Amino acid sequence: MPIGLIALALGGFGIGLTEFVIMGLLPEVASDFAVSEATAGWLISGYALAVVVGALLLTLAMSRIDRKAALALLLGVFVIGNVLSALAPDYWTMMAGRIIAALAHGAFFGIGSVVAAGMVDRTKKAAAIAIMFTGLTAANVLGVPFGTMLGQAAGWRSTFWAISVIGILALIGILTLVPRTTNIDSTPSSGLRGELSAFKSGQVWLSIAVTILGYGGMFGAFTYIAFTLTEISHFPAATVPWLLILFGVGLFVGNALGGKAADRNVDRALLVVLSVLLVVLVVFALTADNQPLAIMSLVLMGGFGFATVPGLQMRVMTYAKSAPTLASGANIGAFNVGNALGAWLGGVTITAGLGYTSPIWAGAAITLLGLIVMVFAATAARRAAQRMTQSGDEQSMVQPTSEKQSLAGSPL
Repeated sequence: MPIGLIALALGGFGIGLTEFVIMGLLPEVASDFAVSEATAGWLISGYALAVVVGALLLTLAMSRIDRKAALALLLGVFVIGNVLSALAPDYWTMMAGRIIAALAHGAFFGIGSVVAAGMVDRTKKAAAIAIMFTGLTAANVLGVPFGTMLGQAAGWRSTFWAISVIGILALIGILTLVPRTTNIDSTPSSGLRGELSAFKSGQVWLSIAVTILGYGGMFGAFTYIAFTLTEISHFPAATVPWLLILFGVGLFVGNALGGKAADRNVDRALLVVLSVLLVVLVVFALTADNQPLAIMSLVLMGGFGFATVPGLQMRVMTYAKSAPTLASGANIGAFNVGNALGAWLGGVTITAGLGYTSPIWAGAAITLLGLIVMVFAATAARRAAQRMTQSGDEQSMVQPTSEKQSLAGSPL
């Protein structure tokens, strides 16, 4: 394993911690700034929206910059945003810090995916991407609980100072451990026009649609999981953080195994994972009142939900061909669009009075749509490959005949 992947994973850890730890610190933040919890919640929503914007705009802005330098600049922006959050004297300064940090999020994972894939041979690219995303899953398993405890014990600002330090360490790691793009990738960034050309591929758009729907289905069920666990499964509220750690373990394992499966056959892996995720969500919705089955479903939902991530990222990059950077960043934005879609639809079902299992059913419905799109995309890709093979066979049959005819007419 190239050691530079560890630096990428550390950057992913810090970014994941910034995104998710605020959920456990909202009461303290709301109290400190004298705002309602609903208003404080916009620090989460604002971050998610800024991720989508940054995934596109910052990736475009850095399309002509060496990818290693781009990653370093993005981590610098990330650190600045977190320092601003730690120092924020009021709510809107805090919001500005969150937005600045979020702008680096999508572009970092988008460009980082291309860099990670370029560090290894073609049979291990999805696994390399999975290693980078291991930082994000570790943020859920370890970072969020300990970050929340630190914030509760020493003040919420201490957590953002700690994240800033992690960002600086990741920046140092990128500068010292990651080779320059030209050393690890034969297709360096192709500029604005070249990167935009990736979106001429229908398979890129289909992959992004699967990302929105497949990941959105899992996140729709997860967004309101605390209510499901306490109101339907009847777990004490104090056990929810520990149950979420189990969910995080599922993310961690699913990410690693999903990367290995995608390296063998990305389309087949995604079809299997999405199918099993759909079954898990349906079983979870039907058995949420059974505590052992609820725990099992929670872990499996995290595992199969995140097992799609390396494969989806690899698929977008593959069909983007020689201009994968912007498409990769756009797909990171698509994950956050999926988050927003799942959370919104889950909230709609609860508001409609359908109960606290309804977000899981909504997630299952979104996942089913994602699976349908994936079936269509895989079928279209297979037919295109068959046409290319047949065309190649026909050309190989024609060529010898032409050569014979040429020889027959030759004076020799």
